[in-house]
Parts: sequence; C-alpha cells; structure tokens
Amino acid sequence: MELIEVSEVSKEFLVYKRKKGFWNTLAGLVSREYEVKKAVNQVSFSITKGEMVGYVGPNGAGKSTTIKMLCGILTPTSGQVIVDGRLPYESRKENALRIGVVFGQRSQLFWDLPMGETFELYKKMYKIEDKRYKENLEYFIELLEMEEFLNRPVRQLSLGQKMRANLAISMLHDPEIVYLDEPTIGLDVLAKSRIRQFLREVNRQKKTTVILTTHDMDDIEQICDRLIMIDRGQLQFDGKLDEFKRTYSGGYMLIVDFKDESALVSDPRLKLVKQEGPRKHFSFHKEDISVAEAVSHITGRHQIDDLQIKEPDIEEIIKSMYVRQSNHDKYDGKNVVNLA
Repeated sequence: MELIEVSEVSKEFLVYKRKKGFWNTLAGLVSREYEVKKAVNQVSFSITKGEMVGYVGPNGAGKSTTIKMLCGILTPTSGQVIVDGRLPYESRKENALRIGVVFGQRSQLFWDLPMGETFELYKKMYKIEDKRYKENLEYFIELLEMEEFLNRPVRQLSLGQKMRANLAISMLHDPEIVYLDEPTIGLDVLAKSRIRQFLREVNRQKKTTVILTTHDMDDIEQICDRLIMIDRGQLQFDGKLDEFKRTYSGGYMLIVDFKDESALVSDPRLKLVKQEGPRKHFSFHKEDISVAEAVSHITGRHQIDDLQIKEPDIEEIIKSMYVRQSNHDKYDGKNVVNLA
C-alpha cells in the first residue's frame, strides 16, 4: 500500500470580485460577488515509504495548497487524500503526530529559550519516550553539528543554525513523512550542504519520506530522486529526475576549443548549436552516443586546446517549460504532452 495517495484532488476557493469606483465599493458592503478560483485541479499521484520527492512549480501553481491538504489543514473540494491510511483532514491530531513540517519562512523555536530546553518541550508535546528521545537527539546533534549552540537562546542563533534546529525538531518524534517548504532559503553554501547531507542520511537510516517544495533546483538535484511538477493547479510531470532531463532537455552540451577554427565534426549525433571562433558547442543525447564516445570522437580526429561537458540543467529546463506552457496542456498519465 502507498504511504500517500492523492486521487483526482481539486481545491476551490471563493474570491471576492472587487470592482473599481466609489459606488461599486459601497455596493460591495451590501452585496458581494465572488468567483471560483481552482487552486488545484484534479491532481493525482502516489508516494511510497522512503521516497524523496521534489514538488515544484511557479508561484501560485498550487504547491502550498496541496501540502496543506496533505497535512490536514485544508479539506479537498473533491477527490481524496489518504496519508498513512488516514484522511488527514478528518484525523488531524493522529496525522500531526506522524508527520514533520518545516517552513523556511516560519520557525518552531522559542525566542528566549536555549535549544536544549526547546527540545525538552517538544519531547513532552509528542510524548517521546526517554530512550528514543536521547538516541534521536544525540544523532541529530552529531549530524547537524549543533553542539556549539545547544545552550544558546534562539535569538542569538544565525539563520542556518535556526534552520538546523527546526529540522531536528521536526524529526525528533520519528515522523513517517516530512514536508519541507524552502528549507535552505537564504542560507549560505556551507549551511545548504550540511542540511542536504542531513536529509539524505536520515532518509537512508530511518527511511523517512521527504516531500520538498523549493525554487532552488540544486536542492532537488542533490536531495530528490523523483520530481512532481505542477502549474496552474494541474500536474505537468511525475517521474524520475533522469527521465525528466531525458524527456525535456536539449541533452548534454560539449564545448570544444579547436586549434583549427575550420575543423568539421561529421558525426550526426553531435549537433553543432553555436560557434564562437575556434570554440564550438555541440549538443547530444546519451541514448544516441555516450559521453566517452563523444569525447573520443572529437579528440581522436582533431587537435584541441580545451574541452568541457555540461550536463542538462534542471533549472533551465523547468524555466523553459514554464515559458512554453499553454492553456491546453493535457496530462497523459505520466508526462505532459503538447509542450512544444
């Protein structure tokens, strides 16, 4: 059985239609007109235990609305959400005890309390037994390197230290699922790396299911194995990261600085897409020609000064998909069609 099952789920909101003009404003005090906004439109997906899933989309796509339905904060207008065998909006307390939530812009910490006392409060809140609490706390302190600031009041902590503490709190009770919303926003490179490593290790050790919403595509690349993309409330893609790159990217890029500017590459699998003097850019797909074979073909036939290989950039792919997206996209059960 799947840990999370989302079946044909839609969520609608009534939005007040505000009209311009003084008299229209007065009339609105007596009688208001509303329009229906569909934030999520017949979205379906399932997630098994231990998966690390990136849930992405532009602002207003429906990501936060979906997460709130999974947490039990919102009730679907239609369709069904089942999390660990429960309807989260009907079993809010039971659901809350089995999930962890971290929002990059919000904190679960107490401003004047040291971190050690904050952990004790959450131990009592979640009724965590002593042995498990001690084991988890020691494990997280070591993984997140929190020893140095454990006894400092929260107000004295840096943004990165607060985020590490929030992550530890969200996982202190061994939740089945952790929902992360922009967990690395505003953090420096070192802090981001530490958090990404922590999430991978906890997933490996405890099989915690992670659902990550973010605009930082490096987070997706380094944490997640699967990508679900939503736009204007509709599902656009659901599959492995490699499959996403293979389906929607222009392939790998081979950048070569030839000694001879007039050098010609005859292999049709290497497509010339740009030339800047002796520097030429070729695109290729690994299904047609391997990286090793592409490099060998160039270096075996030509003299070169330099050679670079660029993998498909997931951020650029997603940006281009947003630009190309039309109002008539159709979801065929796995990947979106009519994107071109």
